[in-house]
Amino acid sequence: MFAYIIKRLLSLIPVLLVVTITIFLIIHITPGDPAATILGLEATEEQIEALNEELGLNRPLTEQYISWVGDLLKGDLGDSIFMHQAVTQAIAEHMGPTISLAILAQIIALILAIPFGIIAAYKRGSIVDVSLMGMSLFGMAIPSFLLGLLLMLVVGVQLQWLPVAGYEPLENGIWAHVQYLILPGISLGAIQAALITRMTRASMLEVLNLNYVKTARSKGLKEFSVLLKHAFRNAFLPILTVIGQTFGTLITGAVVVESIFNIPGLGQLIMNSIERRDFAVIQGVVFVATLMYVSINLIIDLLYGVIDPRVRLDRK
Repeated sequence: MFAYIIKRLLSLIPVLLVVTITIFLIIHITPGDPAATILGLEATEEQIEALNEELGLNRPLTEQYISWVGDLLKGDLGDSIFMHQAVTQAIAEHMGPTISLAILAQIIALILAIPFGIIAAYKRGSIVDVSLMGMSLFGMAIPSFLLGLLLMLVVGVQLQWLPVAGYEPLENGIWAHVQYLILPGISLGAIQAALITRMTRASMLEVLNLNYVKTARSKGLKEFSVLLKHAFRNAFLPILTVIGQTFGTLITGAVVVESIFNIPGLGQLIMNSIERRDFAVIQGVVFVATLMYVSINLIIDLLYGVIDPRVRLDRK
């Protein structure tokens, strides 16, 4: 296990290297002068040149990249020009809402997806299966921002059951915190629920007709026990992979939903930074989001051996 962990950690190095190069080039090759954008239309050439000199933007790209990566290795993501604070501090302040939203959306997705997927597989070919698969197809087709707007209109404006937008920190109470995240959580979780439902159904169908499931039924075990203890447990590895990928997607892909519901998370931070051309924040947020995504996938890989002892991570 230890050797496998070391190998997986070493395999992250080239991934993160490619990510840093891509992030850096996208930001610096994009048309337009960042210094001119930051200073505004009334800035003089002398002021623009002075800011370029201060930010190091007039140096060769290779030198800028090496300097940035060197600061990354020290844990320094740079400083935000507009917020007048370190990028690490800005990310830390906006990380909480995004993590809370991602966790709630994932909980909503799992509560819906796992039972629906198991029922659809058990009732294969029936009207129940067709209905659930139709719902999952609809969930995958509707964009999260459109679903969010519909929820805001119906639940927030017409029924007035939940706040339309805004955010309350966890320190102000659990319900005050959660009620502002329910609508965006449903908006994000619907697509993930649809994907996990279809994966659960497919994985369950692969194992329901295997010999050990038939043996469990022949012993007179209750169908509920057969489905959960024998079938679902052995079908869970592909589902776990999808769960890990969807959770990483929730963390990195909540930009539009956070903007719609006015949640001060990483999505809103990066949107504001793109409008201001605050490239240090953009680079920092994208790098941290990527690091979180690959870390989640590493954790999922390590959980394989815990959930299914047949998986030996230390074997080639």
